Amino acid sequence: MQSPHRVVIAAFPGVELLNVTGPAEVFSVATRVAGTGRSGYTVRIATAGGEPVATAGGIRLMADLTLDEVHGDVDTLLVSGAVRVDGHEVEPVLDGGTIDWLRRAEPGTHRVASVCSGAHLLAAAGLLDGLSATTHWRTAARLASDHPQVTVDPDPIFIREGRLWTCAGIAAGMDMALAMVTEDHGPGLALATARTMVMYVKRAGGQSQFSVPLTLPADPGDPAGQGDRIDELRRWIGDHLTEDLSAEALAARLHLSVRHFSRLFSRRTATTPAAYVESVRLEAARQLLQDSGHGLPEVAALSGLGSVESLHRSFRRRLGTTPAEYRRRFR
Repeated sequence: MQSPHRVVIAAFPGVELLNVTGPAEVFSVATRVAGTGRSGYTVRIATAGGEPVATAGGIRLMADLTLDEVHGDVDTLLVSGAVRVDGHEVEPVLDGGTIDWLRRAEPGTHRVASVCSGAHLLAAAGLLDGLSATTHWRTAARLASDHPQVTVDPDPIFIREGRLWTCAGIAAGMDMALAMVTEDHGPGLALATARTMVMYVKRAGGQSQFSVPLTLPADPGDPAGQGDRIDELRRWIGDHLTEDLSAEALAARLHLSVRHFSRLFSRRTATTPAAYVESVRLEAARQLLQDSGHGLPEVAALSGLGSVESLHRSFRRRLGTTPAEYRRRFR
C-alpha cells in the first residue's frame, strides 16, 4: 500500500474555522470511507509557533506542528484565509510570517491551494503571478487591484492552474477538497465521500459562487430616486424573459431615452442592460437544465435565449462549458 497522502493546512489567528476544518474533514472522511488497504490522507495543522490560534468565531484551533517543522514531501499544502470586517468594508488579513514561509515551502510541495482569502497570501508570496485565480467574491476586487499580474475571476467556486488551486469562500474549500479526492483516488471514492457527508459531489469549479438575481447592485448614490425604478424593472425582467428586453424596449418602459436609461442602469447594477438581461436569461437556463427534463430547444425558448445556438454561445462565453455538459454535471 502506498503511503498516505500528506496534507498540511497553514493557519494563523483570525482564520475562519471552516476554512481549516472543512477541507480537513473531507480528507478525513475520504480516508475512512476508503478503508484498509487503500492509501488515504494524513492531515496536520501548522501555525507559526505551533500554538493554538483563535478563529474568527472565537473557537480555538489546536496545531500539530510549527510552520518550520513542515519538512519533507508535502503532497498538498492548504493556506486558509482570514478577513477583517469594518462596517461594510472587508479586508483580507496578510500574515507576514505565513507569506514568508510560503515562499520557502512552496517549491517542495506537489499541490498548493488557498481557501477563501488565503489567495491573497499566495498572491503576496508571488505564487499566482501570470495565473487565473479566485477568492471570496467580497475580496476579489481587492485581489485584482493589489495584484494586477493575477487574472482574478470572482465567479467560480474553485480554479485549478496546474498545481496551484484557489477557491471561493469558506464552504467552497470542501468542494475543492472533494475535487482533489477525485484527482487522487478517482470519482468512486469522491462520490462515496460526498454521500457520507451529504454533500453535492457535482458542485464543480465552473459553477457560480452565487446566482445572478441575488447579485447586489452597486451603490450609485441613487440620483432622484431612480434606483427604485431600476430595481422594479429588474424584477419585471425576471418575470418576462421571453419578451423584447432590448435596451430600447426597456428604456421605453420607463419613458426614458436609451442613453439616459443605459447610464442609470449601469450606475445602479454595475453592468449594461444587455449583459444583465443575458445573465438573467442564462441563470434561468441553468435552473431549467438542473431541475427539469426539457430539451435544449425548450430551455432556450423558456429562458428567452431564443435558439439552441444562442444558448450554446452564452454557456461557452459565460461558463466555459456547453449546456449538455452543465446538465450532466449539476442535475
